[in-house]
Amino acid sequence: MKRNLLFIVNPISGIGTQKKIEELLDKGIDKTLLDYSVRYTECIHHGKELAREAVEQGCFDAIVAVGGDGSVNDIVSGMVGSNMTLGIIPCGSGNGLARNLKIPLTPAHAIEVLNHYKVAEIDTIYLNDRVVTSIAGIGFDARVARRMKQAKARGLQAYAKIILTDYPTYKEHTFRLNIDGNEIERKAWFISFANSNQFGYNTAIAPMAKLDDGLIDVCIVDRIPLLHLPLTAPLLYLNHFELSQHVEYFKAHEVTVYNNDEKWVNIDGEGERVGTELHFYNTRKSLKVLVP
Repeated sequence: MKRNLLFIVNPISGIGTQKKIEELLDKGIDKTLLDYSVRYTECIHHGKELAREAVEQGCFDAIVAVGGDGSVNDIVSGMVGSNMTLGIIPCGSGNGLARNLKIPLTPAHAIEVLNHYKVAEIDTIYLNDRVVTSIAGIGFDARVARRMKQAKARGLQAYAKIILTDYPTYKEHTFRLNIDGNEIERKAWFISFANSNQFGYNTAIAPMAKLDDGLIDVCIVDRIPLLHLPLTAPLLYLNHFELSQHVEYFKAHEVTVYNNDEKWVNIDGEGERVGTELHFYNTRKSLKVLVP
């Protein structure tokens, strides 16, 4: 019996590799095993609406996100409460979740993963009433995501430009947190709450994070002096960021932040206005996903 897939394509995601997706699908999908349909998003968060419609129709076995981490988040948000399986063809800028899952970044090779239809179960994180599939962040991380949302350009260069522009003037904040019942107060440049191990671009902000361990990896980063950046930045790419003297690391089932005064959060690479009190909790093995 054939499986039926719905591809939801973000036509403006990342660096544009998704623009030939229908041609690649025609060549790459094993049509003896899979039937498929293709829909395109037309506005922000339209992917969530399309995914919810697909769930309600009940005729699809999997929904495939063709885009970046933000596109994945939208589609998973629309799948909440269903038994639907997620597929990913990474066409975004960072592609953090796809990299962590070892899904090929070349769309033609990612399509091969779908043909094999190997299903794994991974965790998701809830932030208040929102889903986080990969990583969320507050402080400077949220500032960068907010600025990227307003930027015309995408990609690593655009991120780097914003970071270098805002870094000199952005001030640390003192955050009050409850981590599995233990209340702490920390002055931080940013804090990450990770399900996946990285932001994207192979930058492993939470190198010990596992997608199926039922835990949130909390990475509290104080302001890194410019003189320390040449020593600290490479740790992101060497999977040892936790070794930096500027990092404090926790693993937890639940975390509450009481005073996110800027109200913005980076949710899977997208700046979102959430509020001042943030409640994170892990839902173990709550998402089925197609993997190599």
